Amino acid sequence: MPVPVRERVIALVDDVGSRAAVARLLRVDRSRVTRWLATGEEPDQANRRAIDAFEFALERLTSRYAFATALKWLDGVNPHLGGSRPSDLLRNGRVAEVLAAIEADETGAYA
Repeated sequence: MPVPVRERVIALVDDVGSRAAVARLLRVDRSRVTRWLATGEEPDQANRRAIDAFEFALERLTSRYAFATALKWLDGVNPHLGGSRPSDLLRNGRVAEVLAAIEADETGAYA
């Protein structure tokens, strides 16, 4: 059975430490995250996908790095992504590219 979006948002807030941090990751206003949690308002499809993408990427990254390092990895320029930031790609649905960059990083490949 799928996990409700609200529960995934709660988990992401717990992971990154605050509603404000989730809002920064998703590039939405902090009040929007609050509405998702307080009123049960559902995120739009693009934000649902981004929430899933960030959860998945963080799960992969934290199997290798400390959580703070994983967050920095997501927000840093990545040579495996042509200088793009993984967080930007995740917000735009380009999860496969970010996963390939994580795998390249895990294997020590050079870009």
